Amino acid sequence: MDSEKKMPERWMMTSGENPLERVAFALETPRPGEVIVEIAGCGVCHTDLGFYYDGVRTNQPLPLTLGHEISGTVTQAGEGAGDWLGQTVIVPAVMPCGECDACSRGKGTICRAQKMPGNDIQGGFASHITVPARGLCRVDVDRLAEVGLELADVSVVADALTTPFQAAVQAGIGEGDLVIVNGTGGVGGYAVQVAAAMGATVVAIDVVPEKLAAVREYGAALALNARDFDPRSLKKEVIGFAKGNGLKTTEWIIMECSGTAAGQTAAFGLLNHGATMCVVGFTMDKVEVRLSNLMAFHARLLGNWGCPPELYPGALDLVLSGKVKLAPFVEQKPLNDINAVFRDVHDGKLIRRQILVPGS
Repeated sequence: MDSEKKMPERWMMTSGENPLERVAFALETPRPGEVIVEIAGCGVCHTDLGFYYDGVRTNQPLPLTLGHEISGTVTQAGEGAGDWLGQTVIVPAVMPCGECDACSRGKGTICRAQKMPGNDIQGGFASHITVPARGLCRVDVDRLAEVGLELADVSVVADALTTPFQAAVQAGIGEGDLVIVNGTGGVGGYAVQVAAAMGATVVAIDVVPEKLAAVREYGAALALNARDFDPRSLKKEVIGFAKGNGLKTTEWIIMECSGTAAGQTAAFGLLNHGATMCVVGFTMDKVEVRLSNLMAFHARLLGNWGCPPELYPGALDLVLSGKVKLAPFVEQKPLNDINAVFRDVHDGKLIRRQILVPGS
């Protein structure tokens, strides 16, 4: 019985109709270039809910363990990966192969051989995971302790933080910019902090007062509830704020993080001359917009899939330096509570990013 308790476990999705199921499994010896990570924590992402509730297809057929925001400790290493043994790490949410033509040209986010835990391979709602060693991000646990964080907490760096970080880098956010973050839960909350850390003045938009109150304390110079405005008056409100604070009324950077059709439509309506709109949130719903606005405003629309592993250290440093706060926006729960946590997140009952912790 004791040996059974110590066996690695993972929570498997068999269908969207059945609860996630706990399954014991045997660890296989990692192949060359692979490592086994004992998981400290795995964040619950909107994408996981899309797979489970909304019928979004995973690349690997079910049954499958979801979860792609993972931190932990390397406990086994295959040939060529021995230097990782004992290292505390963040596993990138999207892992390019590093060898194809796209990767060689610095376009790892469109690598066709990329691996995403909980989509292409078994994911992080488990006690252990086997992943390629290439691209792992080392975590200095002493620096973590200095900012009051545990290893499990930085699991959300993979995706929740690095995705808006890449969007900000791609958009070229810098000093003096006005950045509008639409949708401030999860990824959006970190988008606010990242943009502020890069020197921008940030306007946050959401429909949940509690989320707006949180980001008002952490980076948002102005917080607006979209339910208080029609599209025209919302844009007018931002223009008034910009003029009143000596900011540009052109070339706004709009980070659409809501992952809803209504949010995407509202964000597109905020385009102005020279604007950049970053599509960060995901939805299966379709929207109807006038693409000619991009032409008329000489604006640009940027997609944003994951984050290249080489950008992870920069994103993590924002946390370790205290410029981006994680603690007010995360909450740890036992992995055994996964089904209840999924329901609560899906029903909008939880404000903070949920981190599921094995063995707790």
